[in-house]
Amino acid sequence: MSAHAMLEKLHGRTAPGVPRWAVRTAYVTSLTALPAGLWRIAAFTFGAPLLEPSAGADPDSGTLWWYVIVLSVVSEALAFLALGLVSEWGERWPRRMPLLGGRPVPTLAAVIPAALGAAALMALPYSLVMGAFGRGLTGEPTGLVTHGYQTVLFWASYLPLGLWGPLLAVLTVHYYRRRAAGPARRPSTVLAA
Repeated sequence: MSAHAMLEKLHGRTAPGVPRWAVRTAYVTSLTALPAGLWRIAAFTFGAPLLEPSAGADPDSGTLWWYVIVLSVVSEALAFLALGLVSEWGERWPRRMPLLGGRPVPTLAAVIPAALGAAALMALPYSLVMGAFGRGLTGEPTGLVTHGYQTVLFWASYLPLGLWGPLLAVLTVHYYRRRAAGPARRPSTVLAA
């Protein structure tokens, strides 16, 4: 099975008229939350030495472990939805969905949540800068302490999150323009990734 066939099976067929750059951007966008989620799970759930011991990365800290896993899974699931902006399931409800199956997805039903998500995600670069200084969004100390290789791994894991908002914004604008153009003005060929 080719890589293209495996990707198509994973996210569905690419919608007609979607250029390769948009498909690639959607794949990159869907993966921006993955490194941070893996870092969180490793540090807070499994107690990997990614933080200084005094920073509270205690795997036995009660309910923290499930919160970290849920946050990571939900973040990745939301990032995965970027693929809907370039896939057929982002233009037509899947047939298996009750009541809506097979009907076209209204353009604004996809654009409004995606635009709101992109706008909200624009705060991530600010939070990363604040995190670099050991502060939260409101300026209070976070208590997360890293040194040496821990700092490198932290930034390697969290910097991709800063791209999530801008990439989602680009995909949202492309989706809106493509859908607003209508089927008559779209190219008839599908460009695969």
